[in-house]
Amino acid sequence: MSFQAKTIRIFSLLALFGLLAGLGGCSTWMTGNFKDPEIRLVKVDVVKAKLLEQQFVLRFSINNPNDVSLPVRGLDYSVFLNDIKLAEGESDVWFTVPANGTQTFKVPVRTNLWRHVRQIVKMLESPDEAIKYSFSGEVKTGLLFGRSVHLSRDGEIIPGDFIPE
Repeated sequence: MSFQAKTIRIFSLLALFGLLAGLGGCSTWMTGNFKDPEIRLVKVDVVKAKLLEQQFVLRFSINNPNDVSLPVRGLDYSVFLNDIKLAEGESDVWFTVPANGTQTFKVPVRTNLWRHVRQIVKMLESPDEAIKYSFSGEVKTGLLFGRSVHLSRDGEIIPGDFIPE
């Protein structure tokens, strides 16, 4: 066997062992020991509210109940007000939640309410009536072999509570 063939074989074996060692950390995702993280929408901040464009920041908290760190690769989301889709998109933020730890992250959202202005004005005509909102999303976790964790939050806001007297 030539020197070049031996070198290729050694590098191939090292790469294989490296891959197998790296997959060891993902074993909890492939077995029944993995517990889905708890993800909560903590706060919505208004960054800019102009006629044609509104910018918000959605703040989330993710709690990892597992004994291994949890890589997060992003979030796909949709936001509804009554049955009007206000925004949808994806965030490609990458971070790692420590084992048995909590991490917060922000997702910037841009929307244009102008196309829905008639429906929104109609909703605001009665400021003491509740308006339903809905947020749904899917958090992508893991590096090589990941899982998606679904989240949703429904609730109501009363517009009159936000109007200063």
